[in-house]
Amino acid sequence: MLQITKYSAIAIEEISITAIRSQGAGGQNVNKVSTAIHLRFDINASSLSPIYKERLLNLSDRRITKDGIIVIKAQQHRTQEQNKEDALKRLQGLIQSVTVVQPKRKLTKPSRSSQNRRIEDKTKRSEIKALRGNISDLG
Repeated sequence: MLQITKYSAIAIEEISITAIRSQGAGGQNVNKVSTAIHLRFDINASSLSPIYKERLLNLSDRRITKDGIIVIKAQQHRTQEQNKEDALKRLQGLIQSVTVVQPKRKLTKPSRSSQNRRIEDKTKRSEIKALRGNISDLG
């Protein structure tokens, strides 16, 4: 079980994990050993609560396909086990990010004194910049 929150978890059977060859330079083992992990998780077919599914599908994350499948490729480590743990942690983090509800922002209005300070600063700055210009001949 992959623990998401205190009350929800995902069964490992819902996650498809396949080993693939890592990309890039790697010496003697790069063409022989499949150490990278390709993780696929179908959001719609999962046992997550409907609200988490909806939030995940509304995320604009490049790891989520149009069909609602999360695809994570882990190839940072040298062993398959470490890459598998890394992929599972990244999946867990992605799902946990939608479990936290962001508080609504309270609309505020800048105070009159802060508005006046801003205008004064702008006029001072414009005067400084005006002094940098070319000096015309005086006579």
